[in-house]
Amino acid sequence: MVRVEGWDQATGTALVDPKRGALRAVTGYEDFSHLERADQVVAAVPGAGWRVHWTDEGPGGTPLTEQVLAWLITSQGRATAITVDAQGHVEDADGADAFIPPGESPVS
Repeated sequence: MVRVEGWDQATGTALVDPKRGALRAVTGYEDFSHLERADQVVAAVPGAGWRVHWTDEGPGGTPLTEQVLAWLITSQGRATAITVDAQGHVEDADGADAFIPPGESPVS
């Protein structure tokens, strides 16, 4: 995955610069499959005590609650919670069932 740096004015093809120092059409890559719109992350804000909860993502389909490590803020103003589990694995919490504010009890 690479960031689109520009667009060819004649063909409309996305142009990328994968550490070569020159823009190149994505269609020139043998393994190119598609483009996806992605918001650019412009800030990261500490989790500040927020937690996320899933009703059935724990061991054996049990409830699971994890700390929010940080909130990623995109150029479009979208905030995505990033969690860290007991083993230190980091991932987004887009599929969470609930967000728990600091000081509130977990969902029961």
